[in-house]
Amino acid sequence: MTTSIHRPALHPYLGITIGVLAVSTASIIIKYALAAGAPPLVIATYRLVFASLALSTLTLARHRAELASLTRRDLLLAGGTGLFLAAHFAAWITSLQFTTVASSAVLVSASPLFVGILSFTILREKLERALMGGLVIALFGGVTVGLSDVCAVSGWGIACPPLADFVQGNAFVGDVLALIGAIAIAIYLLMGRRLRNKLSLIPYIFLSYSAAAITLLIVVLVSRQPLFGYTPAAYFWMALLALVPQLIGHSAFNWALRYLPATYVSVTTLGEPIGSTALAMMLFAETPGLLKLAGGVLILIGILLASRRK
Repeated sequence: MTTSIHRPALHPYLGITIGVLAVSTASIIIKYALAAGAPPLVIATYRLVFASLALSTLTLARHRAELASLTRRDLLLAGGTGLFLAAHFAAWITSLQFTTVASSAVLVSASPLFVGILSFTILREKLERALMGGLVIALFGGVTVGLSDVCAVSGWGIACPPLADFVQGNAFVGDVLALIGAIAIAIYLLMGRRLRNKLSLIPYIFLSYSAAAITLLIVVLVSRQPLFGYTPAAYFWMALLALVPQLIGHSAFNWALRYLPATYVSVTTLGEPIGSTALAMMLFAETPGLLKLAGGVLILIGILLASRRK
């Protein structure tokens, strides 16, 4: 699916870089919010509520005409993107209660695999060899980083615990939730690509974030989790989560969807685990081992290879 699009003032690759740097802070901020006593679903809800409120004034003041031009099908599509965005954040943020920052960030970044498959089968986008090769290498690096939390280099080999022991632990629950988050964000990116071709950035993300916020509010109310009564620190971290990873990071990815294929945008998000791991080193003294470093290098190589597509 192609459209005639004007050249942006900011190069799409620079926009993607800003997005990766911003979203790399998400895991760290979420850890702080969890430590301050906020439940995962409440964190996800406030993240999107704060982001939607921040965008509402600008959207209603400058983009009323675009919103008024939307058809019922467009509104349903916007609701669908919000539904899958809500599922992504609910699953991924919850995963951070059970597994490490590195494992959760890596597994949720497996979305390019699902985006690539769905782009080929549904959107009929051509998957060039460079992109496919970069995706495979980056995903292999991601798996290596994930396994580094349970495996260790022993002599000339790698020692890992029995699979039965691994699947019974909390880390496995967290890993599965992170993968569910990866599938949800892959569908979100693909649905957003269609709507993004029609809408400019601000009204698009306003609709998507608002739909996700409403979805999560309903889930929180139905599950009877309180929205108020948390510490000031918890609200601070949730507001910061909305500002940096959401409004800056995810908005940069959504902006890039107008100029780059969904598969490429998704592949570049594999840089997030590297940024998250680096921040965890500085803030939590989590020094990565050899396996984690090797996986990070593979991810970078995969992104570089994928970026060489036409």
